[in-house]
Amino acid sequence: MQQIVDLQQDPTFQQLGVQLISVTVDPVEQLVGGAAEYGVTTPLLSDTSKQVPEAYDVMQWATPGGEPGHTFILVDGNGRIAWIRDYGAPENGGTMYVPVDELTAQIQENLNE
Repeated sequence: MQQIVDLQQDPTFQQLGVQLISVTVDPVEQLVGGAAEYGVTTPLLSDTSKQVPEAYDVMQWATPGGEPGHTFILVDGNGRIAWIRDYGAPENGGTMYVPVDELTAQIQENLNE
């Protein structure tokens, strides 16, 4: 959840004008507890059936346990993917936390395309 907190508090990210939404396979109860603990105000979606990650082809980067990785998707106003990257995938660094300035730069670059 720290990634969400850092993004929602970062002024440069806020200036991008994008809506951050976190989609996870965690149960609602876990999300509610985490949001309260960390002060998350970003919308959180519990998708235990994995419909969203499957629809956006995120499961290609699934963990060995079958869970979606750490994927960011920029969706345009028409619902099309403008940019997607799974940072948890070994070929993309295998990380579960992306420095906010790096992520913001990636999103900014793809907003202009």
